[in-house]
Amino acid sequence: MPRIIIPEIIVSRLPVYLRELRHMQVLGKQTTSSQELGEQIGVSAAQIRKDLSQFGEFGKQGTGYNIAFLVEKLTGILHIEHIWDVAVVGMGDMGHAIARYQGFNGRGFRVAMLFDNDPAKVGTIVGKFTIQDSADIIPVIREASIRVAVLCVPVSAAQIVTNDLVQAGVKAILSYSPINLSVPKGVRVQYLDPSIGLQRMTYHL
Repeated sequence: MPRIIIPEIIVSRLPVYLRELRHMQVLGKQTTSSQELGEQIGVSAAQIRKDLSQFGEFGKQGTGYNIAFLVEKLTGILHIEHIWDVAVVGMGDMGHAIARYQGFNGRGFRVAMLFDNDPAKVGTIVGKFTIQDSADIIPVIREASIRVAVLCVPVSAAQIVTNDLVQAGVKAILSYSPINLSVPKGVRVQYLDPSIGLQRMTYHL
């Protein structure tokens, strides 16, 4: 049976739903409705129901959603029922911040290794990690079977490092470098550019 292709815009909303559902769990709530969930995150109830229906039936009319059940299902859909080790490449300000970021805890990810090509940084300690030489990315990441990486390098180095990550077996790259990267089929790149986010907001000012 061919795999159903889910629109990327729907996939992008699932982590937002999961984050709010987990917050509701912390507050001690056991059930919620698409209306309540939508009000908390700024999405219409109809959109939430439509998004979730792509993956099955998770609620009942009149009773809403069991939060624990929906959290479990979304965790499985997003493949974060286990912990993904992450390599961070580029130990400037952004790389340091990500290496120390505590928000990954309990959300499916764990920083496992750090890389940089600056001899002054290689061998130094950030948190509990020793920065490794970027020249060793391919064998080190391949041996560790790491499939997820965060890219925090300058534009001039972004494609070169991406090529090394792909050769090492990385299948998912979160890039803070403001340039579109060329990757083979089967490798996903997600871009995060704070300037673009700010420009979207200033349009409305």
